[in-house]
Amino acid sequence: MFTSLKIFKETWKHCSEDTGKMLAELTDQSLGQSVAKDHRTLGKLAWHITTAIPEMMERVGLKIRGAAADARVPKTAAEIKKAYNVAAASLLEEVDSKWNDDTLKVVDDMYGFKWPRGLTLRILMDHEIHHRGQMTVLMRQAGLKVPGIMGPSREEWANMGMQPPKI
Repeated sequence: MFTSLKIFKETWKHCSEDTGKMLAELTDQSLGQSVAKDHRTLGKLAWHITTAIPEMMERVGLKIRGAAADARVPKTAAEIKKAYNVAAASLLEEVDSKWNDDTLKVVDDMYGFKWPRGLTLRILMDHEIHHRGQMTVLMRQAGLKVPGIMGPSREEWANMGMQPPKI
């Protein structure tokens, strides 16, 4: 749970930059990749991450620029990345202009639970990170480069002049 807006903003910048790295690797052709017929596609996962920002933050009174939760998945990876960047930046602007550290203690009804806003921000980030993990599997299946987020990806070890860890 965040208790400081300064820490949230620094953490969100890193989180959204990492998500941006992943979205930058998507191709229009890869958006239809799924692990199985009845599962979300790579495009739907990327779009879900994007639309979750305005959807969740609307519940705590913020007006985030971005697509509605029920908006159709764009046909291009570039459109998804652009929409994500708008929503991610808008969140920082809204929090910066409308909240202070005490606002993080305000409790809202979130999906039937009572969450302090500092927890809601943490859950928003955890939700995004969770779906990024799912995306890495689909990205590999689609033959895409997976960027290193929490350390180098398999491909990045070679760029560092090192062998990847043995499996």
